[in-house]
Amino acid sequence: MNAQAAERPEAYVDARARLGMWVFLGSEIMFFGPVFFAYLYGRYTWSQAFATASRSTSLLCGTVNTAVLLTSSLGVAIALLLAERGAREQARRALNAVVLLGLAFLLIKGYEYRQDWHEHLVPGPSFHLEGAANQAAAQLFYFVYFFSTLLHALHLIIGIGLVLYCRSYLQREPGHKAVRRLEITGLYWHFVDIIWIFLYPALYLAGRAS
Repeated sequence: MNAQAAERPEAYVDARARLGMWVFLGSEIMFFGPVFFAYLYGRYTWSQAFATASRSTSLLCGTVNTAVLLTSSLGVAIALLLAERGAREQARRALNAVVLLGLAFLLIKGYEYRQDWHEHLVPGPSFHLEGAANQAAAQLFYFVYFFSTLLHALHLIIGIGLVLYCRSYLQREPGHKAVRRLEITGLYWHFVDIIWIFLYPALYLAGRAS
């Protein structure tokens, strides 16, 4: 009876934590929803300018970063599996790899932003995209590009912080609570990954396919 009584509150806390994270992620979609709407509107209204602007993005950087993020999501899943099996040290090593991959993504993105700056692709008075007949529409594409990728990068930085917290918690308090925190953090990390999976084809591939 005592064991059953102890399990019920624990299961309740787990369910409540998962529900809380799902509700939070649902609210986070509200940040990205208008961005995707603006992209779709611009893509439909100024399709040629958006296609030209999309072709000017760095396909190499975008593709490498996609591979980096997908690998990091795999790392989170492996870390959770190891933590559930009680392999604390191995789980922490997997989380170390996740953090390094997240930082690699940000470094590559920073390099890409630097290239955009040198090529005058940052929205503003000096913006100019060679080959674009409609500079205003091309600038709108890059406004959406920078806003969405910077917002995504901010969420990724938060995710890295959460992973570091889980890594520290695994060391201090191994057990069910640590696994639960890692599971909730994993949901957030996969959400950030999924957002990028939508951004990558929209910003990097759509213009090249047309």
